[in-house]
Amino acid sequence: MKIRLLVVLAFALTGTARADDLRPITASDLCVTNGEIPADPGGFRVDAPSSRAVVRFTSDAQAEVKFRYLGPSAGDKPLASGELRRQIGLKLRAQDTCNLVYAMWHIEPDSRVAVSVKRNPGKSANEQCHAGGYINLKPTTPGSPPKIAIGEEHVLKAALVGRRLTVWADGRVAWNGDLDARAFEIDGPVGLRTDNARFAFAFLAPAARSRASTGKCERSGGD
Repeated sequence: MKIRLLVVLAFALTGTARADDLRPITASDLCVTNGEIPADPGGFRVDAPSSRAVVRFTSDAQAEVKFRYLGPSAGDKPLASGELRRQIGLKLRAQDTCNLVYAMWHIEPDSRVAVSVKRNPGKSANEQCHAGGYINLKPTTPGSPPKIAIGEEHVLKAALVGRRLTVWADGRVAWNGDLDARAFEIDGPVGLRTDNARFAFAFLAPAARSRASTGKCERSGGD
C-alpha cells in the first residue's frame, strides 16, 4: 500500500502521465478544422502549410504526438505576425479556435518549445478573433529541446496536472511552469497544430471523459 501511494504521489508531483493513460487517436476520433490530415499507415500525414484538429471528446489535458519530420511544406503560409515558422504542437483545453492553450515545438527559424494561452472572452470563431489574444508564458523550468532535422523521429508530450503544465521533448522536460487563471476560464478537448512543415505522425490522448461539444465538426480559418 505504501509503495502504491508513493507512486501515485510521484505522478501527481511530477505531472508525468503513465504510458497506458494515452491511446492512439484514429481518423474517426479526429475533427480536422483546418487543412488536410489524411490517415496514413501508423497514424496520419500532413503536407499542407497549415493544419488544425481536435479530438471529438473531452478528456484529461494530456496529449502526445510521435512524429517524423518530412521537411518544409510545398507552399508557405506565414503567421499573422509575418514570421515564417515551421512547427508542430499540441492543443490543450481547446474550447474553440479563440480560446485554448498551445504547447508548440519550433523547428525553424528558432528551435525551442513555447507555451501560450489564446484567450478571447466572448469570441469563438476565427472571424471574430483572428490571431488576437495570445499570451506567451514563461516557464519556471526552461529546457533545450534537440534541433529537428529532416527524416528524424521525435516525440512531443504535454500534461496539465492541477495548475502545472509540463512539456517533454523526446522524454526530457522542455517547459515546466504554472498556468494562470486565464487558462482555467476555458475547457475543451486536446488537439494538434502544424505550420509550414510536413509530418508523418501518431497522435495519442487519454480516454474520453465525455463527448460533449463533439456533435459538430466545423472548418475554421485557423487559430
